Amino acid sequence: MSDLQTYDAVVVGGGPAGATAANDLASRGHRVLLLDRAGRIKPCGGAIPPRLLRDFAIPEALIVARCRSARIVAPSSREVDMPIDGGFVAMVDREIFDEWLRERAAGSGTERQTGTFVRIDRESDGVAVVVYRVLDAGGEESLVRVRARAVIGADGATSAVARQAIPQSRKTKNVFAYHEILEAPKLDQGAYDGTRCDIYYQEQVSPDFYGWIFPHGDTLSIGVGSARKGFSLRNATRDLRARAGLAGCATLRREGAPIPLRPLKKWDNGRDVVLAGDAAGIVAPASGEGIFYAMTGGRLAADAVAQFLATGKVAALATARTRFMKAHGLVFWVLGIMQYFWYCNDRRRERFVKMCADPDVQRLTWEAYMNKELVRKSPLAHARIFLNDLGHLLGLART
Repeated sequence: MSDLQTYDAVVVGGGPAGATAANDLASRGHRVLLLDRAGRIKPCGGAIPPRLLRDFAIPEALIVARCRSARIVAPSSREVDMPIDGGFVAMVDREIFDEWLRERAAGSGTERQTGTFVRIDRESDGVAVVVYRVLDAGGEESLVRVRARAVIGADGATSAVARQAIPQSRKTKNVFAYHEILEAPKLDQGAYDGTRCDIYYQEQVSPDFYGWIFPHGDTLSIGVGSARKGFSLRNATRDLRARAGLAGCATLRREGAPIPLRPLKKWDNGRDVVLAGDAAGIVAPASGEGIFYAMTGGRLAADAVAQFLATGKVAALATARTRFMKAHGLVFWVLGIMQYFWYCNDRRRERFVKMCADPDVQRLTWEAYMNKELVRKSPLAHARIFLNDLGHLLGLART
């Protein structure tokens, strides 16, 4: 018998996906280790829908701002306001939000460990051995080895767990995101509105994605994303700050990271490893939204692992992806087509922003966002939107 500590599950990565998976498994009585790197904060606008608050029992105290509208800015600088009728977009600070999720997991019985994943080895009985690196008080490195009946890789878009356990993941493509957290200006200064999200669809801001300004109460997130090599995200953010009148605001921190463009085709190794969150590629195309989908993926990964632990059937691990794609695959497909077509040049971006002025588009967009599913009611509204879209696609609609 091995003298290594044995866990039912080792979760690599303590973001929303990993922390949710760890909490769900520990709440069911499983012995869970949550391994997370120190000092990691993902660049993120911090937007979450009301459904997330309900599904994952998130206290309202974690909400730092409520956005009641969005302002979409076209290449021509035309601005379209999209008010949210009877709803809101909640904003969280990822530094605080993620730590709260990790602490909740610890309160459910999860063991927390700060360290860096190195690899998965195998003992003679075939059980996975997770090897990770830790630093002692004097800064000296050492390797720790623990046995794991199952491993959840929730360690981001460049997941080391995925690269080792699921080689197909190495082919994934990413958008690179960069943002800066600033001290928010006083609300009576300039055009900044602490209850509104601003989104810029302009080539100089991003040639293939968008730029954003999201309020966080006393702070704000301003950033851009792009998959184009050689495009300077820092310079684009600097220019966006100047354009928005935010150049004089104090910069509190800067962060950058890759964001996956599409879900991986395989999330498990057919043995004892399953992926969640960015590691599985579940960030919404077109919007780059990831928190809700990460937490949903973490929960589904926990369900799959719990079933695997109970039955010993490795096929259970594949249910995480199957269930996610059944619930959200169509939304991802629609958003992917939208990003591919409308984000490719400023002429199409201009038409896209024009479409956003349609009240039916606005209503159905916000209903879909807040409930995280396509809206299948209002057939007349859908028919009108289809005809409107067709006119823009064929260049028949005026911009």
